[in-house]
Amino acid sequence: MIFLSNLVNGISLGSIYAVIALGYTMVYGIAKMLNFAHGDVIMVGAYVAFCAMQYWGLPPAAALLIAMAVCTVLGITIESLAYRPLRQAASLAVLITAIGMSYLLQNLALLIWGANPKSFPSSMIVLPTLSLFGGGLTISGVTLVAILANLLIMLVLTTFINRTKMGKAMRCVSEDRGAAELMGINVNRTISATFAIGSALAAIAGVLLCSAYPVLMPTTGSMPGIKAFTAAVFGGIGSIPGAMIGGILLGVIEILGKAYISTELGDAIVFAVLIIVLLFRPTGLLGRQVREKV
Repeated sequence: MIFLSNLVNGISLGSIYAVIALGYTMVYGIAKMLNFAHGDVIMVGAYVAFCAMQYWGLPPAAALLIAMAVCTVLGITIESLAYRPLRQAASLAVLITAIGMSYLLQNLALLIWGANPKSFPSSMIVLPTLSLFGGGLTISGVTLVAILANLLIMLVLTTFINRTKMGKAMRCVSEDRGAAELMGINVNRTISATFAIGSALAAIAGVLLCSAYPVLMPTTGSMPGIKAFTAAVFGGIGSIPGAMIGGILLGVIEILGKAYISTELGDAIVFAVLIIVLLFRPTGLLGRQVREKV
């Protein structure tokens, strides 16, 4: 029963990683950019939801919607000001800019909300605890919401990408940006929409993360962001189902590693498994090899 409890906790944590990884994989899959400020957008979303509930007295659903709206605007602003001018620049310049944007958001949060940790409200998740096997296994409301949200978001995103006009435009931009522009697709608007969706997902992930681990500070999104990027690479970056599978597997590996091997080495085990997987399958579990024309 202890193993099942750890497994459920791993799936719950992995579902949060998966929601974050979906934002990474959306941006990389369409814009071919690694937005390392994504973890800090998570932190901003969590702070906005915290303020909406703690200071403005709004219900959890309204707080989440406000956090999603703020993060959507923030994502579009980051893309317009920081990434769009570098679209033709070397990948190293984009990477350095993303790291700089990450530190900028962290320090702005430090100035606005201070360095003292905030206790995230426990009323965010309203689902009751589920008891199984005569009470031997309990599944918290946070766990249920994280798993259900992960599945729902993955299904909605997959449908959006495959069935809608904007989704098809995103796939065209991902395949060949120049040809998409010649066919009348507004590339700037499409990439901005991608950042908007990824940032809205970041707000959801921030609320889920702080509901499960209710300590909020300016560096809250840093390590989960790195792990979610690892999950995206693990599953095959650019693949929406791959992000979900990679996130869940990463969460299970982390929790089981901490429970049965070493609490201190939990993070090292996660990255070691990633290295082993990439040695044998560099594109990730569901990634596909892309041939470049020369």
